[in-house]
Amino acid sequence: MRGRRSGSVATAPVFIGALTVLVVFAAVLIAYRANRGLPFVPVTQLQVDVPNAARLVVGNEVREGGFRIGQVTKIASVPDSRTGAQLTLSLDSEAAPVPDDSTIRIRPRSALGLKYVELVRGDSDRKLPDGATITAGASAIGPELDDFFSTFDEPTRKNVERTLDFLGTGLGGRGDDVNRTLEALPELFGDLPPVMRTLSDPDTRLARLVREAGDTVRVIAPLSDDFARGFTGMADTFEGASRDPDALKDTIALSPATLDEGIRSLPDTRPFLSRLAGLSDEVQGSARELRASLPAFNRALAAGTPVLRRTPQFTGRLQGTLRALRDLAESPTTDQSIAGLSSTMKTLNPTLRYAGPHVTVCNYFTYMWTFLADHLSDEDATGTVERIQTKNAPLLQANSLGMMGATKPSATKEAGLHQSDYPRSVNERGEADCESGQRGYPGGAVYTEHRTPGDQGPTFKGRPRVLEGQSYSAEPTGLAPSVLP
Repeated sequence: MRGRRSGSVATAPVFIGALTVLVVFAAVLIAYRANRGLPFVPVTQLQVDVPNAARLVVGNEVREGGFRIGQVTKIASVPDSRTGAQLTLSLDSEAAPVPDDSTIRIRPRSALGLKYVELVRGDSDRKLPDGATITAGASAIGPELDDFFSTFDEPTRKNVERTLDFLGTGLGGRGDDVNRTLEALPELFGDLPPVMRTLSDPDTRLARLVREAGDTVRVIAPLSDDFARGFTGMADTFEGASRDPDALKDTIALSPATLDEGIRSLPDTRPFLSRLAGLSDEVQGSARELRASLPAFNRALAAGTPVLRRTPQFTGRLQGTLRALRDLAESPTTDQSIAGLSSTMKTLNPTLRYAGPHVTVCNYFTYMWTFLADHLSDEDATGTVERIQTKNAPLLQANSLGMMGATKPSATKEAGLHQSDYPRSVNERGEADCESGQRGYPGGAVYTEHRTPGDQGPTFKGRPRVLEGQSYSAEPTGLAPSVLP
């Protein structure tokens, strides 16, 4: 019997099947991992900070000059920062090193929304190290196609349609005018080069004209409604002018001579305009302040306008008053009255300087009313009456209480009546000396002098001294008053 040959392992069906499965699995794994880069292939990584990820996904290509040099391997958001997202780019080793002035752009790959990252290589001698970060601005992200089409929303489409309808109708109704325009364009373009050369000449200062025109438009923008009404009024004016063509023709015929005269005389106005420009620079500050004060000024004018309307009527009534004042001034008795008034004031002023501190310092005017109840305390059949017995003292009695110029004290005074003819309210320094109601007289002595010993001080509700700047007099004299500093 022939011996059985042992089979080779390489020819075993199980081994071949397992090897086949392993190879297929490895191919699938490599194909799947190819989106993130082939294994065991060296790469250079760059971080790119962008405002937003611009609909990129992991696996999008990185291209340079149209050729693939890498791919996007990671996209991470960056919260709480001006950078919206950070891209991680894995570049092939052939693409490294990258100059540090290189830029990144995110560009569309197709109309379906696919994107890729384009590397625009710089020419710097310095190179970016592995893992370096590049910052891309908003200009690195192009507009999206759907954003462009979203501008044509329904209101915009209707307005475009209406504009095209009006333009088409206007173009259709102006066919002859368009033909004449096209016929005149060659001549216009022939005259245009010298005009353009003049405008481009730096001496023309067209740029300054444009800037000043911009400032003018900015200034008159708040008055747009007034200008609109002005244009309406001009339209009415032109309509009136069109009703008299002959007058309009005469105006146009005289315009060249007027313009010639203007050309001749306008150079003479340059010194004036130069001085006006200097003055304008000087009044800029005043103009700024005037702009801030105009609201209040306008309110004052609005309030004063009705008053001014009534001014003529008031002036008519005022004429009688002024005539009466003139007659009074011309009257012979006016000077005598003023002289008498001056004498009165000379007499009254010392009195007020003496009596004033009685009220302002001692508060005697208020205290006087506290005796009103006692003054009306005598009873009668129907209630109370005024106590007037003391006032009705017998005048014929020798040295009576109500008698002027008594030669000796009356019996009432001897019994203890204390009275000073001119009590003080302040001393010579303006300090409180309220004598009335605050005296102490030992042994029933009678004092009738102007002064009592010492300063009595203020009353309970009084002040310690005369108010600052108030004139005063300690004694009832006509002498020049003292004034507190």
